[in-house]
Amino acid sequence: MHGPAIKLETDHAADKKSRLGIILFIFYILVYSGFVVIGLADPELMRVHIIGKQNLAIVYGFGLIILAIIMGFIYNAICTGMENRMNNKYREDKP
Repeated sequence: MHGPAIKLETDHAADKKSRLGIILFIFYILVYSGFVVIGLADPELMRVHIIGKQNLAIVYGFGLIILAIIMGFIYNAICTGMENRMNNKYREDKP
């Protein structure tokens, strides 16, 4: 049978990566909550054209999608750096 392509080791950065993921998730929820609150509290505001013929709902919605993609890249970059530092430190400390 086909096994894993690589040997998976212990992830020494798992706790820090989880914490970062929670922080980014909370930030995104706050930004998304702004979208929901505007939609519930003042739906007419969502119809206001702010960029050309695009209204706030479209711009904010696309902004949320772009923000999620950017946050994914940021999370990946930070986590890769953490993994490299912590795994290298573990290898150096290991007798």
